[in-house]
Amino acid sequence: MGRISAIVRPLLRQQHHHFLRRISSSSSPSSSLLSSLISPTSPQLAPSMSFSSLSIPAAACLFSSFSPSSRSFSSASDSPSNMVLVKSDDQLSESLKKATDESFPAIFYFTAAWCGPCRFLWPDIQKLSESLPDVKFYKIDIDDVGSGPTMHKLCISSVPTLHFFKDGKKAAEVIGADSRKIKDITSSLYKNNSAE
Repeated sequence: MGRISAIVRPLLRQQHHHFLRRISSSSSPSSSLLSSLISPTSPQLAPSMSFSSLSIPAAACLFSSFSPSSRSFSSASDSPSNMVLVKSDDQLSESLKKATDESFPAIFYFTAAWCGPCRFLWPDIQKLSESLPDVKFYKIDIDDVGSGPTMHKLCISSVPTLHFFKDGKKAAEVIGADSRKIKDITSSLYKNNSAE
């Protein structure tokens, strides 16, 4: 447990100092007040704690509170109607077979809940699916699907990865959170399917 606190303590200090630098560099009059409130000399707002009792999940919770995100990941309720949430390797295999056999336009979005670039890209994917109602979107969380034969065959080595299908064939692939490239590909492949 001593090794964990040796790792966690410097990281927390670094996050605290980074936060203080951001606050103190602010030009607002309240920044000095806020800085004094969060300083280590203010015991009611910065309690001392022993890091030796922290477990790894507890440390992860502490770190996550220091890195707020303006973009969030999704749940089933905020998925557009033309979005299918793929939950197994068998379902992925069936979805790929449908996209190739039935030759309908489809985008396969490979993602993971822990992936920062995936969370960053998700709002753009949602907007894209809303603007392309005739294109079927498949959202595949690689951790949910696992490493079955279909995932192995696709050789997904990085997330986010998008596979674009048209006329029953894979027409393009984008690896990474390159929104501009994704929009360019979708506009060239699916211009007749746009809701605009």
